[in-house]
Amino acid sequence: MAQRGECGSLVGMYRLLPLAFLLLPAPAFADPAAVVAVNASPTPSGWRFDVTLAHAETGWDDYADGWRIELADGTILAERPLSHPHVEEQPFTRSTSGVALPDGVAQVFVRARTSVEGWADATTPVTIPR
Repeated sequence: MAQRGECGSLVGMYRLLPLAFLLLPAPAFADPAAVVAVNASPTPSGWRFDVTLAHAETGWDDYADGWRIELADGTILAERPLSHPHVEEQPFTRSTSGVALPDGVAQVFVRARTSVEGWADATTPVTIPR
């Protein structure tokens, strides 16, 4: 009988094991910053890009820390670092000017970066108004 009791205890423990995993804290997954709007306009010194980003920022430990303008082949035309979190300002817009676009370029792409995720896989296409 002692053996039967031991075996029953083990079976009961193994039945409860999946429930124990529910009590573990869920891992924190960082999310990429979303490019929600881009305005491209010509200036005498090149193109100006106003980029609006949204990100669930938590402060210095996870924030959108930059964006860049790329060509379809991945060539980087301009990069805009962001030096601090924007926890209370969402979404937020920052600009860069003097971007030289090669002749004939009709579309560029904006890629955002966060301090945790790095550069996003996704890009946002931007048609260049001519």
